[in-house]
Amino acid sequence: MENSSSPGPPWGWQPSLQAMVEEMGIDFDNFITRLRVGATDEEMAQEFGVSTKVISHFRAHFERFGIDSVMGQD
Repeated sequence: MENSSSPGPPWGWQPSLQAMVEEMGIDFDNFITRLRVGATDEEMAQEFGVSTKVISHFRAHFERFGIDSVMGQD
């Protein structure tokens, strides 16, 4: 039997939004708050010190998949 570090099902089929945002050095709770209050990509990019392309990608991910994409749950 193969030893795996995976915690088992359900599995995420892609990185969570939180993991991606934090990897860029952005506080996740602050990112979600800024989305909630309607901050523009430009405002968020300037505040977080990243490009508008990064913020646009994260916003699109949130709008399409939500915070996390998990498979295997009923």
